[in-house]
Amino acid sequence: MRLATGPGIIILKQRIIDLLILLICCLLIASCNTQAAAERRLAPPDSVSDIRLNDISRFTAEDPARALHLIEIYKIIYGPDSVYPDGENPEIKDQLSRYSDEAVQNLRAMQLKAIEEKRWSEAASMARSLAALGITVESTGEEPDITLDYAKDQIGKNNLTAFLAAAQAHSLKPLEPADALFFLEQAVKAKQRRTAAFFLNILDATEQAAAAGITVPADLREYAQGRDSVSDMLKGVATVLVDRGMRIEHGRGIPDQVLGSGFFIDSTGLLITNYHVISSEVDPKYQGYSRVYIRMGDSASPRIPAKVIGWDKAMDLALIKAEITPEYVFSVIDRAAPSVGDSILAIGSPIGLEKTVTQGIVSALGRRFLQIGDVLQIDAAVNAGNSGGPVLDTAGRLAGIVFAGHDQFQGLNFAIPAERLTAALPAMIAGGKAERPWLGLSLSETVPNAEIIYVAPFTPAAEQQIKEGYKIKSINGREVSADPGTIIPELQDILFPLKPGELVSLVLIDDNGNEVRRVLRLAVRPEMPLADAAKKDSRERIAAPLFGLILSPSTGGNSFFPMYQIKKVVRGSTAYEAGLSDGDPVTIRNFKVFEDEGYALLEINVKKRRSGYLETIMQLPALLDSPDTL
Repeated sequence: MRLATGPGIIILKQRIIDLLILLICCLLIASCNTQAAAERRLAPPDSVSDIRLNDISRFTAEDPARALHLIEIYKIIYGPDSVYPDGENPEIKDQLSRYSDEAVQNLRAMQLKAIEEKRWSEAASMARSLAALGITVESTGEEPDITLDYAKDQIGKNNLTAFLAAAQAHSLKPLEPADALFFLEQAVKAKQRRTAAFFLNILDATEQAAAAGITVPADLREYAQGRDSVSDMLKGVATVLVDRGMRIEHGRGIPDQVLGSGFFIDSTGLLITNYHVISSEVDPKYQGYSRVYIRMGDSASPRIPAKVIGWDKAMDLALIKAEITPEYVFSVIDRAAPSVGDSILAIGSPIGLEKTVTQGIVSALGRRFLQIGDVLQIDAAVNAGNSGGPVLDTAGRLAGIVFAGHDQFQGLNFAIPAERLTAALPAMIAGGKAERPWLGLSLSETVPNAEIIYVAPFTPAAEQQIKEGYKIKSINGREVSADPGTIIPELQDILFPLKPGELVSLVLIDDNGNEVRRVLRLAVRPEMPLADAAKKDSRERIAAPLFGLILSPSTGGNSFFPMYQIKKVVRGSTAYEAGLSDGDPVTIRNFKVFEDEGYALLEINVKKRRSGYLETIMQLPALLDSPDTL
């Protein structure tokens, strides 16, 4: 049999050869570009495209803190180490210096005006911004004095806010004996025994009171040193009931109700409960019927309508109000900081059984179950319906707020520490969703500091080019000295009471051990920071904060699936628990974010060194509400 020949066949063969050569060339080019592609995917997105001097000029009057933040960005981008060091031009240097002076003067003027108009919270915020710049303000403008004036101004109008502000002022600068006596008198008048005890302890602890000839009247001392019985405290706890109408199951209508607990913190009818109890009232994703009530007795007792005043989803806390004058009010001022092994009481309405009291101990401290801070582990029996109820020490002081328990593991229950409630309250009292500050960092503990393992794009930290690998030495001059496992919560505690829009000063340690100083303007913390970052960043970079995989480019792979080498595995992370180790070659196959469900999945091919480089396909899960963000 003879094969066909001819000009057409020859041309076809030549075209096939040309196509094969082209395909080989493309494969070679793709192979050469694989490492470059991997490097590009690991590079952080550009957070600032252009900073113009006229923008800075405009903000010096409108928003001085923003102008000062932009000046810092300009110096970094156009500084001596940049490709275009415009910032080193003498004329531009003088211009930036002039803008900086104008912004500072405007900030000081705005603060003084806020004091004159008795906008105390704004004045204190501006005082903190000025302090972050290292600028001394007038004595009338310092934060402790502003806060104390605010406390006195609120007495009789809003006693809860007044006592919170007085306690905050004392934490910043010890109260004068006359001021402590004034608030003691007001606490007794308001029939808040534990709050009265707080101010009495201040008076007894200072020698200035005796030197000034200030003595505490016997009736005030007797009241403050008294004890409230558990039966009295029960009168300050309510059942919180959220009616969500009916749901259909198997063709039948079933009442859809959420049960929780709450406790009064003010005589005007303000109660604390958990966010997850009342979430349907304020969650924009919930489209159904929802009404919140409280009940002071059993199921036959009348429902009292309530409304949500403010909420803090990150802390699982909510402030609600009912038109009722409670018989007992819990103090959020004289709170307890229990130790492991201390006895505690929990009060609530498990499965609707109101006024239930259980006893136990603090089993552990420092559990990381919330986005911000840590929580207490308790063994007092709590069940569904206890959420939002108070946890008390043996002296009757508030120690925490029940927020979770494990149905599968009896006795494994958790409570939010009372000190975090106190810090969260001012923002909730202001009304609506509490806004928390955000730098845009994800951290890993490396005693004695916290190392930055990820900088989220389009955040204050990214704008000022803070690098991964830097370590945090201090925030606003406060260095963290904490035990292992508590460093990140301590840093979060420094940032927590600050407001978005404020300036903060950071001292960082770079890879060479040198100090790097930054002054940043705080942004609003996203509801789910890592879910927000995953929408803007590459999957290779987001693998660090979510799964604990810090990657570096590697040879091999292809243009579709570049290969990486594990530079570092963060201890305690998903990758660490999965047995991955430094130096393992990795290829990322797939990455998915399930925001509504609150988790992400990463599918990888990995050759584990510990398993003789045997290639394995793994799927790593991670929760989106990481507690290691700042």
